[in-house]
Amino acid sequence: MSSSFVVLPDGARLAVRTTGSGRDLVLVSGLGGTAAFWDPVVPHLEPHFRVIRFDQRGIGRSDRGTDQVSINRLAHDTLAVLEHVDARNAMLLGHSTGGVILQELALIDPSRVGTLVLSGTWARPNRFMAELFRSRTVLLKTVPREYAATLAFIGYTPEWLDANWAHYEAMLAAAPMTSEQQKVVAERIEALLAFDRSSDIGSISLPTLIQGAEDDLIVPAFLQRELASLMPKSELRILSSGGHFFPVTRLPEFVKMLLEWKNA
Repeated sequence: MSSSFVVLPDGARLAVRTTGSGRDLVLVSGLGGTAAFWDPVVPHLEPHFRVIRFDQRGIGRSDRGTDQVSINRLAHDTLAVLEHVDARNAMLLGHSTGGVILQELALIDPSRVGTLVLSGTWARPNRFMAELFRSRTVLLKTVPREYAATLAFIGYTPEWLDANWAHYEAMLAAAPMTSEQQKVVAERIEALLAFDRSSDIGSISLPTLIQGAEDDLIVPAFLQRELASLMPKSELRILSSGGHFFPVTRLPEFVKMLLEWKNA
């Protein structure tokens, strides 16, 4: 594994990891923002791709910097990572908030991108997510351990979580307990709820795969269906189950979809 840092003009320092060989595959994680989200998935992708992932600003080993956090800012951060690793004709995969970031990136500068995969994501603000994240923000600021515990219970399917309690314990261990950690998460929530490029994304000409799961309780499948309706050149695939974290809970099916998309 190769590790490096991208240093941005505002002082943000992004930790980047690169493994495997083959076509470039850039993985952009969701609200949590960590490269580690992809740990269960990466070993299955390394034989087929040069896998590039990174901790987003203020998360994990990456410094926050001074710029205001917005989806546009996070998209430019991702573009800086693409340039840093000299990614070309890359497959870009964004899960949840990561998918929102990639919509913005594709509108700003798609020159290094070959295909998009938008996983468990959405197109524009909606009442469901606004109310859900309002409640989650209260938990974040008052009982951060329960914020992390609740995410595990609504993000994973019950059967999968019952067989994989190590993931639950890891989420509790990574709970945002300090005021600075909570501030980083809260500003990311504000940014994702403000995102709306729904009037523009129909112009994205990149081949795009949109993924979801019927039982996703955080970003429900009706939002992926809406996203697909706004991107007429996209392909929609919805799993029958898997919860919000279906890249992990439905790992074989998730990897199969990516390999099929790579070879299409």
